[in-house]
Amino acid sequence: MARLAQTAGLTDVQEEILSTVRAFVDKEIIPHAQALEHADTYPADIVEGMKEMGLFGLTIPEEFGGLGESLLTYALVVEQIARGWMSVSGVINTHFIVAHMIKQHGTDEQKRDYLPRMATGEVRGSFSMSEPELGSDVAAIRTRAVRDGDDFVISGQKMWLTNGGTSNLTAVLVKTDEGAEKAHRNLTAFLVDKPEGYGEVAPGLTIPGKIDKMGYKGVDTTEMVFDGFRVPAGRVLGGQTGRGFQHMMDGVEVGRVNVAARACGIALRSFELAIEYAQQRRTFGKPIADHQAIAFKLAEMATKVEAAHLMMVNAARLKDSGARNDVEAGMAKLIASEYCAEVTQEAFRIHGGYGYSKEYEIERLMREAPFLLIGEGTSEIQKTIISRGLLRDYRSRG
Repeated sequence: MARLAQTAGLTDVQEEILSTVRAFVDKEIIPHAQALEHADTYPADIVEGMKEMGLFGLTIPEEFGGLGESLLTYALVVEQIARGWMSVSGVINTHFIVAHMIKQHGTDEQKRDYLPRMATGEVRGSFSMSEPELGSDVAAIRTRAVRDGDDFVISGQKMWLTNGGTSNLTAVLVKTDEGAEKAHRNLTAFLVDKPEGYGEVAPGLTIPGKIDKMGYKGVDTTEMVFDGFRVPAGRVLGGQTGRGFQHMMDGVEVGRVNVAARACGIALRSFELAIEYAQQRRTFGKPIADHQAIAFKLAEMATKVEAAHLMMVNAARLKDSGARNDVEAGMAKLIASEYCAEVTQEAFRIHGGYGYSKEYEIERLMREAPFLLIGEGTSEIQKTIISRGLLRDYRSRG
């Protein structure tokens, strides 16, 4: 058993889940990730395996057919899956965010309708806030929903939609006319049912083809274009307009823990590859791991892996306790994503010229790690969140 990224105080059930997932990753994901990633092929067989394991219902309450596990369990599962291939963790990330939002904020009818089908993977969720000209300024959303009888009519364009083509339920944040002075109070989250696929999937709703990316391949990333798309009023999350920003930010806190977990997984895999290679590759009559320059790199990499893991676990446990965790989730996401990029690059350097070859796994990880510096808010956004929280908690009395 490796000593890095271990978590104290887990229940027997949590240990069993993680052991099962780790074995699945080693047997079903790592051996196939390279070929699937290089071909940009959706991991359909792996997804079916996750369905059979019940992972799509991991955090959904037992009363709705799920396993009823905590955010911590989810984060540790994501860490292991990302260790195998980050794109697979992307398949379940947005699904978990949407399930969490429905569980926490949905009406009773919405919970009964969606959660049992989400637990089995029959319904798979995606999550949409960003727009082509939006960036991190969520309050500037332009996509608009206008009331028309028993429906809302949505028009506008969303961007960077993970699982845009393979999901059949999307939580979408749009502007509604609430008359509020503060822009974020004029935002509403809708639960949009849609068919899988690309093109005009429903009247007034188009999912263009996949965006070609440097990394994070296999999982589909798309735009979402609304042009007079009608949504029943009963699909307003929670049944009341104007609360979408709060609902989405709750989901984003879960997402930030997820991104931290993904970064931990990639960093851990990069370290595993580096320390194995460093003991096999020989120069000047001995393994390069015996050279102090490489040994010190391994020591620093392992320390960063461990630090990121501990901060991720802390953020997840705070969220599970019901406490506010915006600062801790931001810290975890910040340090895990930055350390992931650093650890992956050091692993790449340890591999030398072979790290540049597509035959070696580290080449793929080098293309995947940068995404985590951006997803769920850049490092600069995390620093903004952290500093605001600190100033709130340490307000000067002078």
